[in-house]
Order: sequence, then C-alpha cells, then structure tokens
Amino acid sequence: MPAANIRARARAEMVTEIKTIARRHLAAEGANLSLRAVARDMGMVSSAIYRYFPSRDELLTALIVDGYQALGDAAEGADAAVTDRADLRGRWLAVCHAVRRWALAHPAEYALLFGSPVPGYAAPQETTVQAARTPVALIGILLDGFTTGVLPDPGPGDLPDPVRADLAVLRDTLSTGLPEALLARGATGWIHCFGVVSFEIFGQLNGVIEAREEYFDHQMRRLSDQIGLP
Repeated sequence: MPAANIRARARAEMVTEIKTIARRHLAAEGANLSLRAVARDMGMVSSAIYRYFPSRDELLTALIVDGYQALGDAAEGADAAVTDRADLRGRWLAVCHAVRRWALAHPAEYALLFGSPVPGYAAPQETTVQAARTPVALIGILLDGFTTGVLPDPGPGDLPDPVRADLAVLRDTLSTGLPEALLARGATGWIHCFGVVSFEIFGQLNGVIEAREEYFDHQMRRLSDQIGLP
C-alpha cells in the first residue's frame, strides 16, 4: 500500500476515535466540548489534536454533520422500506417513528442538533445540506401524493402573504413543485414530529405521559389526518 494511503487511513482512524470520545463527552457534559479534555482521554498532548480539528467549532461541526447524516439515513431508510409507495400514511408514519427511534438511541447527539444553541458557535453552510434530508424525505411523501393526484391542491387557503412568499422561496429552493399550502402542511408536520420527540427527549413528558410510543403514534396519525394523507 502506498505511504500516502497508509497516512490517510491512519488519519481517518484518528478522526473517528476523536469523534467517538467527543460523543462520550456530549453524553456526559452536553455540548460544552473541550479539545483538551478529548485529547487527555486519548492520552495525547493537547497540541496534537489540533492537527485534526483546529478548533472546538470544527469538531462540533463534524459531530453535527455526522448526526444529521445518521438521522437522514434513518429517515430515508424507513421511507424506502415501505414497499407500497402509494401508502403515503404508512411512509409518513415510518419516517416519523424512525426519527423518534434515532433520537432515543442518540439523545446527546439529538440534543446537539435540536437542543439549545451552543454559545459562541455558528453552524456553517455545510451542516444545512445534511439537516435538510429528513424534512425533504417528509416533503417527498407529499410530493408523491400531489403528483399522482392523491393529494389535491388545497388552494390559497388562509396563509398570510408573507408566509406564502417564504414558502414559495422554499419550494423553488427544493424544486418540489408543491403548492404553498401543501408545503405548509409538510412544514407543520415536520415541526410537530420533532416537537413531540423533543418533549420526550428533554423530559417534558415526564410524569405526564408514560405510554410514550403509543402517544407518539397517536399524534403522528392525527397529524396524517390533518395533512390529508390517505
């Protein structure tokens, strides 16, 4: 194997180990990461870690991108696993439940993505591409329903003009072709899904709802009714 390939493999393994240890710190201490603490746990001098991640923010960005990628994989995989592509409700429920399962399995990473902003950190553009994958998966279900005629155009409805303008920009950015009112339903569904998940992950359901999975499923089915998914 060429020396360059050996060095690249060694670097990739070191980056993976750094991120693994950083995730342990996320689970124990939240997003207040310290490169020095990660280096100490790896048994390396503090200066050495900067060859891989020059700043805390670059490490946070790598973890955020990984988190969004993993969540996107879970959402897209759940949608693809529904063999009856005309079963829009089944696909919607599959994606929503996949989001919840991933969040429960990775609460610290979910908190990094959807919890309180990290003081002093501004996420770069590279995180938004991966962040869009899950809502795009949900919107894609609505688009399939619209293009096949299952979901009719609901018309202008009562959307405020400024909101309609925002949604038109979003529609053009995503190249979905969805009417603004349908896109608004998808956005509401995405927010509702993550809102229920966040309430569970961050403890707001403690002492209130114990049948968490059944409650979540009920909420998502009600949401499917509101969106008009058959």
